[in-house]
Amino acid sequence: MWDRAAATAMLLPSVVAIAVFVYGFVGWTGYVSLTRWNDVLPNYAWAGLRTYADLFDTFRFRIDLLNTLRFTLAFLAGCLGVGFTLAVLLDRGLRGEAIFRTIFLAPLAISFIVTGVVWRWLLNPGSAQLGSVGINLLLERAHLGALRTGWYTDPRIGILAVALAALWQLSGYTMALYLAGLRSVPDELREAARVDGAGEWQVYRRILMPLLQPITLSAVIILGHISLKIFDLVVAMTGSGPGFSSDVPAYFMFDTTFRGNHFAQGAAIAEVLLVLVALLTVPYLIYSTRAEAGR
Repeated sequence: MWDRAAATAMLLPSVVAIAVFVYGFVGWTGYVSLTRWNDVLPNYAWAGLRTYADLFDTFRFRIDLLNTLRFTLAFLAGCLGVGFTLAVLLDRGLRGEAIFRTIFLAPLAISFIVTGVVWRWLLNPGSAQLGSVGINLLLERAHLGALRTGWYTDPRIGILAVALAALWQLSGYTMALYLAGLRSVPDELREAARVDGAGEWQVYRRILMPLLQPITLSAVIILGHISLKIFDLVVAMTGSGPGFSSDVPAYFMFDTTFRGNHFAQGAAIAEVLLVLVALLTVPYLIYSTRAEAGR
């Protein structure tokens, strides 16, 4: 009895803090999104779902959702592809593996703000007076000047430039996940497949990649919720970009709430983001719980 009381006493402050500062504020944000508070002074007059209807009629928000989709697809495909490729190379006994592993994981120690500042310079398109700089200068020196582009100043690819910076920072994390999964596969399983006549491509396609599906799912969930909430990298690199080409819901939420004082609209954007993240993570949590219970 005393052990249970002691455990309850130790957990109670955390439970109360989470209930108030997480779920309480989520509930308060949801309530604000249903009011007419769109000025500095609070206005709790009931508006119902009108704010949400107006939000989805807003051209900028529809652009933000499309940008989020483009960013997520490019970010996930890039991280999974680059991460898996690096993991395969390291798993094959590459000389200097520890050095390369450290280099690939080093970006994880950097904040998105620092990454944004660095990549803003690297992707600077230059000007007629100064000439090319950053990656455009590198392409020019490599006699690939035809590949030069405006990067984040080009409305067609602004959000993809942000995705490139995010890919650089988190592909090493994906590599670490895949490398751990590859190292957990017994060598006997691979050797048995080779004895049966399977080539290296077939070993990876038929044996290793199916075994790595749980890791791929975990990576998609982790990277997916990061992409949905991306904010600081956008702030540091581009802002909303020309023609909202790199604008995202989180940046719109900040802009409309703290610069425009449209608190109900900002709360509605926050709730939409919460629903999007929940649609991604809740099914995974249910699947993980059922898998654990079935063991």
